[in-house]
Amino acid sequence: MMGRVSGKVAFISGIGRGQGRSHAVRLAREGADIIGFDVCSDVDTVLYPMSTPDDLAETVSLVEKEDRRIIAEQADVRDYARVKEVLDRGFAEFGQVDIVVPNAGIVSYNPVWEWTEEQFRAVIDVNLIGVWNVVKAALPKVIEGGRGGSVVFTSSAAGVKAFPNTGAYTAAKHGVIGLMRLVAVEGAPHSIRSNAICPTNVRTGMIENDQTTKLFMPDKPDATLDDAYDAFLSMNMLPVPWIEASDISDTVLFLASDESKYITSVVLPVDAGCVEKLAAG
Repeated sequence: MMGRVSGKVAFISGIGRGQGRSHAVRLAREGADIIGFDVCSDVDTVLYPMSTPDDLAETVSLVEKEDRRIIAEQADVRDYARVKEVLDRGFAEFGQVDIVVPNAGIVSYNPVWEWTEEQFRAVIDVNLIGVWNVVKAALPKVIEGGRGGSVVFTSSAAGVKAFPNTGAYTAAKHGVIGLMRLVAVEGAPHSIRSNAICPTNVRTGMIENDQTTKLFMPDKPDATLDDAYDAFLSMNMLPVPWIEASDISDTVLFLASDESKYITSVVLPVDAGCVEKLAAG
């Protein structure tokens, strides 16, 4: 049985866990081979743990259980030369790249005047420069293939509306949308489509940590994410506090497949009505 992306190869950043892992497994289930990487070490300015080598190994196992091939390595998305090394190894193995998913991201919280230079730079470097690094490495290979392709950016509800305390995250995610539009314009002559998904809160390690729960419940230092259910619920129009990584993977798959072959330069909210609710006050 043919999958929705059979015969394609996807290059994905941040595949160690969370959304990146979910995207890799979902695309593999639908027939794609995977090239991917994750930093697999902590970032000094981020107050929650990053993925581990064991996490990356688990992603490899899950993709292989879908009977697909995967090249996965440890790499920092901020290091263009290393990103290109991973991509080149995968291209040498599979001979093509058709789908590009610059997914890796981090977040920190502070009023903008309280951000340190190191915090601000780290978030910009991962969430915007790192996204560009993935695109810069991958697009020549997509163009070389001559079959066209799809770039699926991960922006955020914070890419279209400013959220308090998100500082560099909001700035970077707005920048991702600008980069997406640029890739749409410059990629179009090569039949490369470019779109951005803007999720609401997604239940991954990015929000399920002490840093995030303290932001929502500063008076309860031992609170868990579930304790903050009502606070998260209040952000969305639909009656859900957050969505799952698999919900974003559904949209990644659609935008990567030929089902969306005439969709490009679109900012697509998968946000349970978050932006519209907050805009309405």
